[in-house]
Amino acid sequence: MSISCALKVSPIVLLLVLFTSANAKKSGDVTELQIGVKYKPPSCEIQAHKGDRVKVHYRGKLIDGTVFDSSFERGDPIEFELGSGQVIKGWDQGLLGMCVEERRKLKIPAKLGYGEQGSPPTIPGGATLIFETELVSVNEKPLSGGDTTDADTADGDTTDDEL
Repeated sequence: MSISCALKVSPIVLLLVLFTSANAKKSGDVTELQIGVKYKPPSCEIQAHKGDRVKVHYRGKLIDGTVFDSSFERGDPIEFELGSGQVIKGWDQGLLGMCVEERRKLKIPAKLGYGEQGSPPTIPGGATLIFETELVSVNEKPLSGGDTTDADTADGDTTDDEL
């Protein structure tokens, strides 16, 4: 290849590389988990750790903004054991250390979400997922003023309502 031919080809290749990388950034896809803290309560008395039973409100979106699921709208947070594989890996990793009432935005790559197969028909294969999350409780303990549950009186103690 002559030098003049190489000089003509190299700017074209350079433009192609720049265009491709610009499009990848525009798409919003990520290759690693990204965690953004949107709100942290003034005190962090209760944190989520592996093995804890957590309740989480969430809104799941695709990169284009399409909402595919939301517990906020249903008024029913999801409950699961953190770190046990009951949810996608991006959640098991992205919610660790979270404080009750904290809100986080998780950008989850496909490899920590639903992978190349996706979850048809709502989540396409290879999709990066965005979750707005809020930790409601850890081991049935909200930060303050939460409802009591049957577990609170499971030891047979009498509640004030029963007196």
